[in-house]
Amino acid sequence: MSAKALSPLSSKPSIIAFYSGKDPDDQGRSLAELQRWPDDALEAYHDFIQWMFPLREPSGVNPGAPTLDDATIAEFRARPELQANLRVSFVRMLRFYGFELKNDPVQVVLGADFEENSSNWLSPWNHNYLRITRILKSLGLLGLEPEAHAFLACLTDVFHAQSGHSAISTETFRYWQASLPRTSHAGK
Repeated sequence: MSAKALSPLSSKPSIIAFYSGKDPDDQGRSLAELQRWPDDALEAYHDFIQWMFPLREPSGVNPGAPTLDDATIAEFRARPELQANLRVSFVRMLRFYGFELKNDPVQVVLGADFEENSSNWLSPWNHNYLRITRILKSLGLLGLEPEAHAFLACLTDVFHAQSGHSAISTETFRYWQASLPRTSHAGK
């Protein structure tokens, strides 16, 4: 890991510098590079999601990834360019899962390639369910609550539509619901 990627206040890489495009992640990859990855790379690698969607808790899968604290969350929420970059990351992951983001009002809907893309993740005990939980939590923490609630609303529809097929367990669905505080945007 290069010294350039480290925050001066800690020995951990800075998520602000990463999301600003100034520094790479601990593997030397830029945010823009990760956002351009093809679907097969997003599925194969497991150490990028913690950078694209950071949380307060350290990752057991990627202990080198930065964590959020109150100051970092406040800075992220105050800087529109960081939120814009987070939105690009979110839209990329939506495409990976077969969803699309619509605006005015903010909605997540099934994309034209949902059937094809969902076959890669909509299966019992899929590791992408943990990624989805991370995405929902991170969006909520970093200021994209409408997008997070729109994603949860769409996931709720998918969960109810697949009832009886048990691709998404009730336990997984409850984790998704618990990842966001209840608001008027919470959907169903």
